[in-house]
Amino acid sequence: MRLQRGAAPGGPLFILGLARKLRLDPRGRVCYHGRRRMGAPLIDSRGRLIPSGRFPEPRLANPDGLLALGGDLEPATLLAAYRQGIFPWSVDPISWWSPDPRAIIEFNDFRLSRRRARYLRNGGFRFSFDEAFTAVMKECARPAPGRRSTWISPAFVRAYSRLHDLGHAHSVECWLEDRLVGGVYGVVVGGLFAGESMFSRVSNASTLALAVLLEHLQRRGFTLFDSQVISPHTASLGAREIPREEYLSRLRQALAQNCPFA
Repeated sequence: MRLQRGAAPGGPLFILGLARKLRLDPRGRVCYHGRRRMGAPLIDSRGRLIPSGRFPEPRLANPDGLLALGGDLEPATLLAAYRQGIFPWSVDPISWWSPDPRAIIEFNDFRLSRRRARYLRNGGFRFSFDEAFTAVMKECARPAPGRRSTWISPAFVRAYSRLHDLGHAHSVECWLEDRLVGGVYGVVVGGLFAGESMFSRVSNASTLALAVLLEHLQRRGFTLFDSQVISPHTASLGAREIPREEYLSRLRQALAQNCPFA
């Protein structure tokens, strides 16, 4: 999950520099000789227009994992991306990524310390599902210690809230009394849950929300939890990296499932 990262590799200047190189305007639209081409075309990581408008094969991503620029954040586009092992990471311009290796959390490998397990049982927290999806996203977007900004822009909040309204994106909330103090959200496709981000306003709240989520998913038959890029925190919880080819193989198996979140 991109919970410990601010922006895409290299930061906004990297993406904007690449956009200029590929003749994109700041919103990811193709420009030819200073004139903007209408629509939302895709450009691959080598600067070539993709006439079909379909995502390239994930294997064509550059060494950083950047696959394409442009397109849109419509529900059909987002779902097509996740089905191919691709996710967006910025909006000015929109960038699409498929890193190698890929981070996942195996359900049986998730590690919750005894202290955190006690918090889960006796910490006074209440957990809910999909009660405050947009609020969770906005909390994930807020500055935090060591992170002045994130990739979760208002455009991302709107796009994923639409996915939530359509039943494809879900959240777990952690409450202390009546205050939202932690949460996690992501996208569901078949037997895949793609974890996007999580937040804490009190110690352990996000980790406990993740524990509740993983238990919930396992009971409903999900087989793949995508953590996207590993971080020290997720590694301490059991996340590990696998080759992209292995991830794509497991993704194909997960897509054959039909797992209800609710």
